[in-house]
Amino acid sequence: MPDYNCINTLKAYTIYFSIVNMTDYISFLKLKQNLEAKLKTSLVDPTAEKLLEQIAIHYAQEKSLTVTEAMKLGKIASPATIHRKLSELIRDGWIEFAFEGTNKRTKYLVPTTKLNKFFENLSKLIAKA
Repeated sequence: MPDYNCINTLKAYTIYFSIVNMTDYISFLKLKQNLEAKLKTSLVDPTAEKLLEQIAIHYAQEKSLTVTEAMKLGKIASPATIHRKLSELIRDGWIEFAFEGTNKRTKYLVPTTKLNKFFENLSKLIAKA
């Protein structure tokens, strides 16, 4: 026969830790909003933010995304939307093109100093939250 007191205690701990983790996440979101306001650099567009995250992850793994690969990120948006967002991100200075050697046909998407600084500040906020 199951020990219901043990099960209830486990459920209570699960709920408690979920709340603590959610509180940490809410604290992080508040700090992020303050940072964006302070730096006057908001990534208000969730699609652009998801795209930047993917570009940064691939870059950190030393496997920079090409424009063609980015266009295939169907979980983020349609190819047309991704193309438009890439143009906006380049225009706003978040990412830039890089080329490998003399091959100018393949465009790699790499974070700029502006994006790296933004992610560094977010990392500091995670430590605070």
